[in-house]
Amino acid sequence: MNVKEFYLWLVRVMSHLTGAQRRRNVVYLMSFGDNLPLIRSLDQALPEGRELLVFYRPTQAAAARRLAAAGITVRPFRDGLKFVVTGIPVIMRARVVFCDNYYAFLGGLYHPKNLTIVQLWHAAGAIKRFGWEDPTTQDRSASDQRRFQAVYDHFDEYVVGAPAMGAVFHRSYRVPTTRMQLLGYPRSDRLRDDQWIERTRQRVYQVAPELSGHRVILYAPTYREGVTFTPPAGLAAALTADPTARVVVKLHPVLAAAATDLQRQLGRQVVVAETLSTGELLTVAETLVTDYSSVAFDYSLLPNAHSLLFYLFDLPSYTHNPGVQADLLDWLPSPALRNSQELAAAIVADRKTDLTQFNHRWNAANDGQATDRVVERYVGLVAPTRSADD
Repeated sequence: MNVKEFYLWLVRVMSHLTGAQRRRNVVYLMSFGDNLPLIRSLDQALPEGRELLVFYRPTQAAAARRLAAAGITVRPFRDGLKFVVTGIPVIMRARVVFCDNYYAFLGGLYHPKNLTIVQLWHAAGAIKRFGWEDPTTQDRSASDQRRFQAVYDHFDEYVVGAPAMGAVFHRSYRVPTTRMQLLGYPRSDRLRDDQWIERTRQRVYQVAPELSGHRVILYAPTYREGVTFTPPAGLAAALTADPTARVVVKLHPVLAAAATDLQRQLGRQVVVAETLSTGELLTVAETLVTDYSSVAFDYSLLPNAHSLLFYLFDLPSYTHNPGVQADLLDWLPSPALRNSQELAAAIVADRKTDLTQFNHRWNAANDGQATDRVVERYVGLVAPTRSADD
């Protein structure tokens, strides 16, 4: 038995020992901080005597502080013996557990019928492959593959924003399509909220007034795990092909050095906005340049979404590892740009991207009311009724 298997054995033992507890509460496992409105709504909708508790990854400490300020119970979460002893009993008191990501410990959790585990994925659509569709999964050991599938099988329901995403989960996790719940992604509601958009724009212009009155080009590529990102030749010249535009670069925080280098190459057209999130900058971007990032699905919902450009300079190698959806080129809303010359031409042309079919495919239920539907469905499971577990 290796270390991972031993850890799951501990989880299994502790969850069995505490599995007979009354299930009255809601637990939210948080590794992304962009679903706070949903968490607050769940807390407010819970009937008296029911409690919401949020376990958060250390990277989301700032988001956890905001929840704590609203009176919501939060606890830091790291896999380990302490979590087994103190965290698993809390989870086993829950009637509903929300997960915004893959959590390995679930593979060992005792899963009684009156515990509902819900996957609230952190992206509205999928460009990259994951799960069984990730080419590297086939190279993992048999024990690793069993552990992966045990986690996938633990999710009773998957909240999705469109049937297309349900199909991705079906293929990637090998779970029945009947588990898909077409409720919409709560985190997308703000993108349909005119008041939130206007407030966010005002904050962006307050922090970065240089963006006001200009075409804003936002370059936001995906994070390439284990890869040192080197800006491709000609990228800076392509991003500045419209001399009247202002360019903002948002790379993953671990790529700070690469971001600084690229910003230096952009010259006078660059606007450095380190304190602004990618989500905030989307509200003022007239052009989004990305690659395999799920940020494209968010941007396409915004009223200011003018041109959505996919700069896929490394598509041949990326298709091999980690992989892209097999039909990717069939549903991209604009042509795949393979080099900096094509990117420069697209920026100069500045054609409006027709996002109608793209949104129909990936954002069908992301209509601004997803939070209400999710709260209604799952708070109903913890409402005070005379049942066997009460």
